[in-house]
Amino acid sequence: MDIKSGFVGTVGNTPLIRLDSFSRETGCEILGKAEFLNPGGSVKDRAALYIIEQAERQGQLKPGGTVVEGTAGNTGIGLAHICNAKGYNCLIVIPDTQSQEKIDLLRTLGAEVRTVPAVPYSDPNNYVKLSGRLAAELDNAIWANQFDNLANRLSHYDTTGPEIWAQTEGKVDAWTAATGTGGTYAGVALYLKEKNPDIRCVVADPLGSGLYSYVKTGEINPQGSSITEGIGNSRITANMEGVPLDDAIQVDDPEALRVVYQLLRQDGLFMGGSVGINVAAAVQLAQDLGPGHTIVTVLCDGGARYQSRLYNAEWLATKGLAMPQ
Repeated sequence: MDIKSGFVGTVGNTPLIRLDSFSRETGCEILGKAEFLNPGGSVKDRAALYIIEQAERQGQLKPGGTVVEGTAGNTGIGLAHICNAKGYNCLIVIPDTQSQEKIDLLRTLGAEVRTVPAVPYSDPNNYVKLSGRLAAELDNAIWANQFDNLANRLSHYDTTGPEIWAQTEGKVDAWTAATGTGGTYAGVALYLKEKNPDIRCVVADPLGSGLYSYVKTGEINPQGSSITEGIGNSRITANMEGVPLDDAIQVDDPEALRVVYQLLRQDGLFMGGSVGINVAAAVQLAQDLGPGHTIVTVLCDGGARYQSRLYNAEWLATKGLAMPQ
């Protein structure tokens, strides 16, 4: 019998989905790794599991302990699920700019949630730095530290990358994904480049992030802003150090919205905002490479966590955006 062992045993091995409408438009195979089908609903389940199990192996986390993290939501949701499954407490520090759906879900899952003002990473009260201090003050606690904990990218080097390689039978020409911590992009890029150095690895980046300018010029120079959550960065995390960066594609909010709504209306996929950035970058990459290529990206989470924002015309209007027709 093929039976998985609880939540933990169900993480990973997600399908690769052909995005039919975009594939037809471009003449390429545009494939999305269906990470929204992980048991916690996002790609971050993989990193959360690796971070906790690494801490267990190293003796840093003992029975009844606490996992502390600063997160824009999805990593915290994955951690909370796994803490429930393994008997740990979970303390999440989250910027107050994140969707109410994610904050409510974290509390439903039993995590202690502290919302804090969104301030730059350079500020000592940035949510990431604050979570690190809180962890240091507690007994039998770890700081997940997803941005600079290499267990994050290792989870994708060990699992996501090999799955993509096997599912495409090695016939992949390009990989693109947005980065927040950098774990997903980095782990997959490192693995795929080892298998075939000719695979193009391209960062997808929203406005407001400095990674596009970093790849293009070597300088981190954020411009503009974006409604997308949990992606983009103004620094190079440990997970992104030494990682293949063949190019970068910048995607603005109207284009990300257009893609998200096309996925919903033509492909039947109800996705979050980061998916709009990822798939838009994959489409641009397909147009750059020309017909006949295979481009893989990640469908990192579903749309329900953003329903009051991305799928709400009134909220979009407050950001100067219109719901695509």
